[in-house]
Amino acid sequence: MENSEHKIVSFKTYGLILCVLIVFTLSSVYVTHLDFGNLGIVVALSIAALKSVLVFGIFMHLLYDKKMYALMVVGVLLVMTIVLIITFLDYGY
Repeated sequence: MENSEHKIVSFKTYGLILCVLIVFTLSSVYVTHLDFGNLGIVVALSIAALKSVLVFGIFMHLLYDKKMYALMVVGVLLVMTIVLIITFLDYGY
């Protein structure tokens, strides 16, 4: 077995991230009540992306794990982003 160091994340950090995620969730709900036109989807997806980065980085420990795992997640997210862009292009036209 490989001897590796595990990063212990404090409860204070988890609590802070929880508060930030709640603020982002409330802001995404608030954004739905504003009229951004076509940019409303972009704003909502941007807030969702920020929340995802926090969850992946802290709760899934990607900040402290091997960088290869982070690269794989980024690759999957890139493919998903391309699929969403193609879908919205089809929806827009």
